[in-house]
Amino acid sequence: MEQLPLSVRLRDSARLASFVPGRNRELLRLIGGGPAAGPRVVWIWGRPGTGKTHLLQAACAAVADSGGTASYLDLTATADPAWLEGCESLDLVCLDGIDAIAGNAAWNEAIFRLHALMQDYPARLYAATTAPPAAIEFHLPDLRSRLLAASVHQLFELDEADQAEALRRRAAQRGLELSTEGALYLVHRLPRDMHSLCAMLDRLDEASLAAQRRLTVPFLRSALEAQGFGSA
Repeated sequence: MEQLPLSVRLRDSARLASFVPGRNRELLRLIGGGPAAGPRVVWIWGRPGTGKTHLLQAACAAVADSGGTASYLDLTATADPAWLEGCESLDLVCLDGIDAIAGNAAWNEAIFRLHALMQDYPARLYAATTAPPAAIEFHLPDLRSRLLAASVHQLFELDEADQAEALRRRAAQRGLELSTEGALYLVHRLPRDMHSLCAMLDRLDEASLAAQRRLTVPFLRSALEAQGFGSA
């Protein structure tokens, strides 16, 4: 079956196998079971950098890999509610950053219509926000009440050991060998959010390729110093 166009390209690194759950094992089991095995609507919320986008994109990739149809929409970047037309016939629809359009009447109406039409299909809806559900005021009260009935899950931040493991898995996906010692070295010297850590790993990948060096601690130290990060 043909997959509807995505508002953004799915990241190659966004796979369920590369997601380090930490305290989020229950949510990973729910998402990993596939949309048909879980609740009709799942609401994920958590601070930036906790992995909401990773999970939504990984869920879409898993559905596509199994021969199903899915669509991921970043509502902080998608301007036209018409993107939702026809999505009720898909196996999974993922709406990222739904709090960004909470006050938008056109988007509220489009999502409400999608939710209503999905009742006649096996489709599932996953939504993600940075704020907890009760703190979000939607333009359409009926939409708010429908979404608040979802299965709600908070996505917790990873501790140091889990952040290091997440970096090691991301490095392995890129064909890089990053030791636990090296991963912890980065975690201890960079901002403690996965966005910053993964962005730096991407830059270190380019630096190691240019220098023909492995990601050893001495190389990481010199590379970080060259980019303005001290060695303390």
